[in-house]
Amino acid sequence: MSTPARISSLHVYPIKSCRGLSLPRVQVTPRGFAWDREWMVVDPSGTFLTQREAPCLALVQTDLTADHLLVSAPGMDPLLVPLASADSKPSRSIQVWSFTGPADDEGEAAAIWWSAYLGRPARLVRWNPKVIRWSDPKWTGEFRAPNAFSDGYPILVVSQASLSDLNQRRQPEQPLPMNRFRPNLVLTGTTPYAEDHHSHLQIGGIELKAVKPCPRCVVTTTNQETGLVEGKDPLQTLATYRRNVRAGGVIFGQNVVIIRGSGLWLEVGQSAELTDPIELP
Repeated sequence: MSTPARISSLHVYPIKSCRGLSLPRVQVTPRGFAWDREWMVVDPSGTFLTQREAPCLALVQTDLTADHLLVSAPGMDPLLVPLASADSKPSRSIQVWSFTGPADDEGEAAAIWWSAYLGRPARLVRWNPKVIRWSDPKWTGEFRAPNAFSDGYPILVVSQASLSDLNQRRQPEQPLPMNRFRPNLVLTGTTPYAEDHHSHLQIGGIELKAVKPCPRCVVTTTNQETGLVEGKDPLQTLATYRRNVRAGGVIFGQNVVIIRGSGLWLEVGQSAELTDPIELP
């Protein structure tokens, strides 16, 4: 049994935990969407910084020009970061959760910009393409799935129906936008949480496999337009009906890995099909 769907929107977050881009089409790579979580902000020890510690990261806008990443934020002059990678960049040891490894440091000008904006020492690093970071085999099984600076998996899928259901359960007069959940791929035309109840997503020549429901954190309580934390919701509401002990918290959205189709493109409006029904783990 399969469920038809359609791509409602596609999102890329060039700098981890900063504002993303809504794009009409994206290219699929072995470690997720092209340019997604390609850069990351770290403290002097190399530990990653996110909206968990610095909600103001939500106000940092990113854009991709023909040859630069353009970064802008309130009260700051724009920062330009070349897209072309250079072998001469110094290497810096970084940490993302339990992963440690080398990343390319984007230099002093970027470090000064980020330190000034955050009010604390910080540097900008870029994913080193020679490094491989595997998603957790506890969830991917025999399939080995690389990813970059994402929390743990290449692509996050959420259906519009799931968000509508959540909003009906909390305060329908104050609906939360999808950007609270920072998905990569948003589906429309499904029942709520259909993304959790099918093991595969087929979109043209691209096949994605669901591997782990996404446990949500305090970032979902931050207004992505203002950078302000707004109470305990949606976590409070999700806890009443979406708690998953095995996944490690309250869940919303599904982490997926790329089975086939690397190099192909996804487009908004494209037909999709959720296949192979499963029980939520």
